[in-house]
Amino acid sequence: MWLGTTRSFWNDPNAWESSIRRFETEDHRHPPEPGRIVFIGSSSFTLWADMERDLSPLPVLNRGFGGARMQDVLRYAERVVLPYRPCAVVLFAGTNDIAWPKPAGPNQVYESYLAFVHCIHSRLPEVPIYYVGITPTLARWEYWPIAQEANRLIREDTLTDPRLRFIDLTDHLLGPDGKPDRSLYRFDKLHPNRKGYAKWTAVIKPILQADLFPAPK
Repeated sequence: MWLGTTRSFWNDPNAWESSIRRFETEDHRHPPEPGRIVFIGSSSFTLWADMERDLSPLPVLNRGFGGARMQDVLRYAERVVLPYRPCAVVLFAGTNDIAWPKPAGPNQVYESYLAFVHCIHSRLPEVPIYYVGITPTLARWEYWPIAQEANRLIREDTLTDPRLRFIDLTDHLLGPDGKPDRSLYRFDKLHPNRKGYAKWTAVIKPILQADLFPAPK
């Protein structure tokens, strides 16, 4: 994963090709049922090994890959989102865009997000897209102002289209001092640990459940 991350940072368009081919090989052997909730994005999805169990009984399909950036997700949407005919798409990307070595600005993240939305809705116009906002981390705390502005732009855009939703994890990941709660992250101070993923689950699962599979009244 880390080799691919380095190649991606230096704009290698094939940085994640091997990861995508593994998905395609897996899909050929065991074709996923259509109508799942496809999760696509960067390493916090990639490392969410218990996603299916955590979000059960929601029909999820994890297609996070490495340290993907927005442009990577957009590049591979035709291959690892659209073929599944999802009932919804959950996107987590942008955190690598604003990081070393060439941090993107908020508007660049926002424009890439819009391009992804257009890609999905040009083919699957009714499918809802949930954007999980860039999360605060100790490893990249210096970039948090950029992340906050990118999140603001994307959140405001989601308010203009009922097919779009913004999921904000920020308040659930900060400690009393206003900084990321160290106990929620792995040793790298970047990716969630089991306790961190429990926080993610507690926020994301009820939203998807209520929107996509509401209980009968």
